[in-house]
Amino acid sequence: MDLGLKNKVIIVTGSASGIVEGIVRVLSEEGAVIAIAGRSREDNQKLQNELVKSGGDLFSVEIELGEPAACEKAVEAIVQKYGRIEGLVNNAGVDDPVVPESGNYERFTESLHNNLVHYYLMAHCALPYLKISKGAIVNVNPKTAETGQVNTSAYAAANGGRNALTREWAVELLKYGIRVNSVIVSAYYTPENESWIQTLKNPNEKIKEIIAKISLETRMTKPSEIAHVVAFLLSDKSSHTTGQLIHVDGDMYT
Repeated sequence: MDLGLKNKVIIVTGSASGIVEGIVRVLSEEGAVIAIAGRSREDNQKLQNELVKSGGDLFSVEIELGEPAACEKAVEAIVQKYGRIEGLVNNAGVDDPVVPESGNYERFTESLHNNLVHYYLMAHCALPYLKISKGAIVNVNPKTAETGQVNTSAYAAANGGRNALTREWAVELLKYGIRVNSVIVSAYYTPENESWIQTLKNPNEKIKEIIAKISLETRMTKPSEIAHVVAFLLSDKSSHTTGQLIHVDGDMYT
């Protein structure tokens, strides 16, 4: 299906690996112009070089998303290059351990800043241009806010905030024709997840434990499956869809 994303300028936050890489590849296949805003220059540049060689249009901005001025500069750089913004995908975050028993105020608020505040910052900075284009925002969000995870109080709270922002922005931005939705993800397979699992005491047993909770086909979600839903929500094919939390997780029940 042609989603009508050809030549549309879409910002994707986070370093170009895992889910972000999947999103960028699918958007590139649709002919979109992608601007990655993330801290990993190496990952961003590697993917940029690969896609440009195959005819894609990809621009990367090295940015520390937790810094308000950096978010503003990143959007300015993208607009200076392309002159417009038609879509924003918020994705970046850090699954950091902050718990009531041993955490503290400073670590909790730092985690909220790293996992939630930049969603607001990027939307705030991109909004003047999204209003012109009547663009779309997609917030990618782990299911932790709904299920809990253990040892990630601030991360779970931030994810709950992302869901709330999706609902709030969908209502607030109706008057501009801007649609806002969330893609909720759970157990998805990326090299980063594989590396994390291998650090555990019994990685094979952990993988089996995770997969056993996934109803559909009893397997982890592929980044490309997440990416195709993101692309659909960015497109006019979903022109009457806003304020939705759409789960792409194979019906994982915890």
